[in-house]
Amino acid sequence: MKNKSSSYFLVFLGALLFVIGLFLIKTTVEPQGIMKALPYVFIGLGCGIFGQRMGNIISRKVMKNNPDIVKQLEINKKDERNIAISNLAKAKAYDSMIFIFGALMLSFALMGVDTMAILLLVAAYLFVIVYGLYYLYKYNKEM
Repeated sequence: MKNKSSSYFLVFLGALLFVIGLFLIKTTVEPQGIMKALPYVFIGLGCGIFGQRMGNIISRKVMKNNPDIVKQLEINKKDERNIAISNLAKAKAYDSMIFIFGALMLSFALMGVDTMAILLLVAAYLFVIVYGLYYLYKYNKEM
């Protein structure tokens, strides 16, 4: 019951954030500082929260009326072949991400983008690589 009411609350919150973002865009004459980005952040968060929670509510209603679909989804979720395919897709995406973000950082540096933006991108890039190396080491010890 708590999950259902929190989902409806978050749907309302997402719609409210979206409306506030639109309102701020329309009413702010000459935005300066944080007000240049804040309305768009509200719109993005509102759309994301609304879409995620509305999808959860719809799927819960569909699942409640169709126990056969629930059973089939559980089987598919635990199927080893599907898990292996999903892990392989994630690995390929990670491998391509390393090169894509490296090229993006290099192009930003050559274009003269603000140093702080480049440093934030480099920090996130290094965090992802260290995270991957940590789990590589951890799983090598386990297996």
